Amino acid sequence: TGPMTSECLGNLLRITLSAEYFEDKYLSFSVVDQSGVAWELDEAMASQCGYTVTYSNWSNIEFRASALSCHSHLERDMFTVTIQIKASHTPDMKNAATHLKSASCHYGPWSPRELVCESNYMEVSIRKEVPQTVKDFIQDEPEDWTLAFPEAKVREALVWQIVFHQPEEKKALLVSDAWSAGYGLNTTDTRVLLRIPYTAEQIQLVEDQGITFSAVRSSTFYKQRWMILMVDTAVACPVDGVDYANKTIIWTVPKHIQLLSAGATSFKDVLVEAGVDLHKLSANEMASRRYELLNDLNAITVKIPIGAEGGYYKTSVSSGQHGAKYTINLFLEHQWEDNKWGLTKYTIIKEIETPFEQVELAITNNSNLSARLMNVTVGTLLPDVELVNLTIEGITVAVPEAVQRGCLIYEIRHANGSKAYVIQVPFDAPSIKKEYVSMDMRTYTLNVTLVFIIHPTSETFTVPVTTVSTVKDAVLPTARGFCDGRNLHLIITRGNVDQNWLPFISDWHLTPEAAQKYSYSLRDNGSHLAISVPFLSSHVSYEDFRASGIKASLHLTLKDGITLANRKDFSISCRFTPSELIQCLPNGTVVITAVKLVGIADLDTSLFVLRDRECKPSFVTEKTATFKFNVNTCGTNRQFNSTTMTYENEVLYFRPGNDTPVYRLKFACSYAIKQTVDVRYESKKNPTPSIKPGFGSLALSLKIFKGKSYSDPYWELEYPVVKYLREALYFEVELLQPEDERLELNLNDCWATNSQSQDSLPQWPILINGCANSEDSYRTVFHEVNYSSRIKFPQHLKRFEVRMFTFVQGTTLLQE
Repeated sequence: TGPMTSECLGNLLRITLSAEYFEDKYLSFSVVDQSGVAWELDEAMASQCGYTVTYSNWSNIEFRASALSCHSHLERDMFTVTIQIKASHTPDMKNAATHLKSASCHYGPWSPRELVCESNYMEVSIRKEVPQTVKDFIQDEPEDWTLAFPEAKVREALVWQIVFHQPEEKKALLVSDAWSAGYGLNTTDTRVLLRIPYTAEQIQLVEDQGITFSAVRSSTFYKQRWMILMVDTAVACPVDGVDYANKTIIWTVPKHIQLLSAGATSFKDVLVEAGVDLHKLSANEMASRRYELLNDLNAITVKIPIGAEGGYYKTSVSSGQHGAKYTINLFLEHQWEDNKWGLTKYTIIKEIETPFEQVELAITNNSNLSARLMNVTVGTLLPDVELVNLTIEGITVAVPEAVQRGCLIYEIRHANGSKAYVIQVPFDAPSIKKEYVSMDMRTYTLNVTLVFIIHPTSETFTVPVTTVSTVKDAVLPTARGFCDGRNLHLIITRGNVDQNWLPFISDWHLTPEAAQKYSYSLRDNGSHLAISVPFLSSHVSYEDFRASGIKASLHLTLKDGITLANRKDFSISCRFTPSELIQCLPNGTVVITAVKLVGIADLDTSLFVLRDRECKPSFVTEKTATFKFNVNTCGTNRQFNSTTMTYENEVLYFRPGNDTPVYRLKFACSYAIKQTVDVRYESKKNPTPSIKPGFGSLALSLKIFKGKSYSDPYWELEYPVVKYLREALYFEVELLQPEDERLELNLNDCWATNSQSQDSLPQWPILINGCANSEDSYRTVFHEVNYSSRIKFPQHLKRFEVRMFTFVQGTTLLQE
């Protein structure tokens, strides 16, 4: 219990660190010697001194020490190892917590020769051969021994040198040189030990019975009493020998390896045992797990079904794809007797990892439509995987930040250690894409990429998640329309699906710029879209012409902003009086507008003519042709009766080569006949013209427009109007009533105040006696008013432009 547990496994000590306690921490391992000095471990020192640090099942960390490791304290039949572990949340190991763990294990009895194949080193220990002392034999003085072999006292261990036998030469290393080269050497009263890292220079790859071995053939010389003795310290460990067939791991280890059997002529198996995680398994235990241990004449074979108890799966990545590998920590112990060594104990610790196998992750949509919550489960995942990042709409955020953005993420752990992640996002979150489907249906799409990290390798892989839910909650836009005698109006109330829908008239996209060009009104406040189009305009359809009036229609389509697919159609139809098409001016001028009807789509309005075919339109659009002529021209007929004089003509359209018109629009202007009387007069000098004051009821309007085209006024909801200094304000004053063409509007005085009261002070005159104020830094500019479809009497309007200013006193801004 606690953060560390220890276990004795023959001549090995294992200390396991709890994954939960040391998770997300940086670790430093040290070994404490008998003097209390802590020696920090690195890979080189670990393989030289007989230590192994590895990861076991998922995230647990294992520390293993050999009984004859460098800092073991040997006493009788016990060996003791003390380790120090520092754990910190930062890589610089600041504020690290220190943990000490000391453990003792029994060891022995030793075999004459013991060979160990660990994951990071090979180890061979040989029993010393001690010659019998001859009675009364006079030993050499120690000084003589030293003189003869000065190198023999280099180390307390009394090992002199090692000779490595290589195919091309023999290489001798003194103890100090061997230690510097990374070899581990040790002696006890009864044993000589050599430890060789797999990275050592003298290692050779040799093949025996088709299996490749890392091998070192060496002889170790050591001092024993008055003699220098030599022992064979050859060692070999299998590199491969693992195959996979029919979902089974097949591990083959040859027996009687030539390098380890040199000089022996007879062999006898004493023991063959196998196990998992350094625990030996009985025959019954192996059978229950469906393991097989085969021992024939030349080899030992272990068969393990992939996925069997004792191993575990760990997550892996290949070419960015998620998958898994099955890992099992096997060990094999083979003891045999021969006529050279007597008993040899050969222990192999082998971590076997199967090839990568791709695994598809399940993505389950458990969205709660009533709660309007997108709910997605991703998994099952192995315990060594952690979700670290999410990429939403091209932006990558860590899990805590995603939670702050309204994305709820939590982990589900299962009894077998596996887990899944649940991602919940409200339907109305910005990261959810909403799309109208049809009728009252909408789709909600969650498109997120999950980034996972694998512990402890820190490999990453991504899982794209796209989940779609269809909900019956679409609210389509609605519209109401009306006409005011001059214009057709459509007011569209937006729903919840048309935020990105665009207004089109036929195939013409109605943008604010396009509306301004045609003097249309287009206003959009987010909840309502209001469109106003004059009766006589290019985008109005004329469907029927009767004496009671002409039927005009405006057809508007909302299209998808991306695909431009038609989403919703609206239309408004009104019947306008024929008088909207004709003006009979007092001076005998007639202005008549002919319109192209929907049923005659191929007419070219520029080819409309009057009875006199030389009279052609003065202004044409795609759907209208306007003529302006005098009643005494263009083939106009005149008729009298007792009170009126009527002028008649026709707008005609002829197809080429045909004298029968396909289009005929008759129109007439009637004028009252004035009574003729004899008037007696005499010539007098004309008096100076003057205007006499009078009294009457006038209806006036004052409007501010957004530009000098005077096509787009500010509406009531847009007040107050905010402008920068010196920006232009465009004013229009109009006489609304009476509609008497003989009247003309003139502006006399116009002034600005600092409040809504016209009599408040201070004041600044804009117009004085109908003229611009000469003291203005920026003079008021008058704009000409011309006849148009909106303006029937230009003389009833005055337009002028004023630059924005403010009231100041000295350098102080005056405010109401």
